[in-house]
Amino acid sequence: METIKLLRERTGAGMVDCKKALDEAGGDLNKAVDLLRAKGIAKAAKREGHEAKEGVIKMVATADNGLALIEFNAETDFVVRSEQFQKFIDTVIGVVAEQKPADLTALLSATLTDGTSLKDSLNHLSGVIGEKLVVGRYELITSAATVAGYVHASGKMAAVVELNEAGAEELARDLAMQVVAANPQYVTPAEVNPVELDREKAIYAEQLKGEGKPEAMLEKIIEGKLNKYYEAVCLIKQEYIKDDKQKVEQILAGKTVKRFIRFAL
Repeated sequence: METIKLLRERTGAGMVDCKKALDEAGGDLNKAVDLLRAKGIAKAAKREGHEAKEGVIKMVATADNGLALIEFNAETDFVVRSEQFQKFIDTVIGVVAEQKPADLTALLSATLTDGTSLKDSLNHLSGVIGEKLVVGRYELITSAATVAGYVHASGKMAAVVELNEAGAEELARDLAMQVVAANPQYVTPAEVNPVELDREKAIYAEQLKGEGKPEAMLEKIIEGKLNKYYEAVCLIKQEYIKDDKQKVEQILAGKTVKRFIRFAL
């Protein structure tokens, strides 16, 4: 029953369909997801990335042309908005701006002005408030060229984009908005994991099986579906949010997106 529950959560399919898919997949959860998608039953192809936590995301600028995203979590939204937790958040922002920790481990180990580590300070505050408090994620991008970001007004989503050319802050910020809104997983099709690509092709082939179309036509249909897939998961292949008549790769006009990060609650 637990596996059926997980499959329903991931696909939105009914219990009977989930049970049949699991039986057909020999109990393999991932295979069952693929079967439901291939049959057109799955209603939600991707829910794995959702966070079941209350929290807020902050963006911090550092002195060396860097931008960081930090995710703070608590058990309730009331605590997230509380004066005590907001004061702690301000402390962490100051640490990031001054010390530029390389990763989350370094951030949690950072020393505060009172001599305690950031992690110890967080644990102490957790005891005072009576809720589990977490610095959930932290990433920093520094660049000799252009780096810019965007935080959604609610603080629930944010992104940072790095470009290969200097002086393109407005474009980078617009692309960060694109990343927040469209949620790409990669910059270019070349970055897509081959295993993931093969999985998509297998799903498309299963969907088309039995339609009696010539092999050459099937290949073209699958190619068209792959192009749609790239438009969904690859930043440069997406329609530009400020001009849907152009793709992001056209807007870049020779510039390159080196990388991006995206946080969402």
